[in-house]
Amino acid sequence: MQKRFICLDHCLDQHIRRLQTEVVITYIAPFVPTPPQVVQRMLNMAELKPGEVFFDLGAGDGRTVVMAAKEFSARAVGVELREDLVKKALSTVYEQNLQDRITIVNGDIFTVDLTSADVIFLYLTTSANEKVRPKLDSELKSGVRIVSHDYEIVGWKPNKVENFCENQTLGYPSHTIYLYKKA
Repeated sequence: MQKRFICLDHCLDQHIRRLQTEVVITYIAPFVPTPPQVVQRMLNMAELKPGEVFFDLGAGDGRTVVMAAKEFSARAVGVELREDLVKKALSTVYEQNLQDRITIVNGDIFTVDLTSADVIFLYLTTSANEKVRPKLDSELKSGVRIVSHDYEIVGWKPNKVENFCENQTLGYPSHTIYLYKKA
């Protein structure tokens, strides 16, 4: 009987560790969609060019990768953990017939290979950016542009910071866009 309890304890420990890992990954940043005008400005700031490889880490509903592929002729990769958002993004990609230029990955931003990236798009929190920074440091080649919506990457010096007003008539809401270039 004692052997059975040891097995249960071991299985329970593994299950708890897995759940703890999932909670950390799931809550790295909430889904808050970036307004289209802000996405457009961010892609312009990043100087996204046709044929470049664009990654959105935390792609949400796919709006950013769709714009990158459709309006900038980039090859876009969206990485999203939430399955419901992945389904919504894929639906949009297929509706707009962009499946040859967009890949949606239902996965963890910490496990996806970023070595092919030319531009990285982030709309995470400052603490989430701090967590992803070592991955960016180790995997991104020199010259990659990283554009971040509202949250800086602590420890990196931005090449440009722009306050962008979404609605000029009202004078708000305002967004801060950070542009970095990997040395």
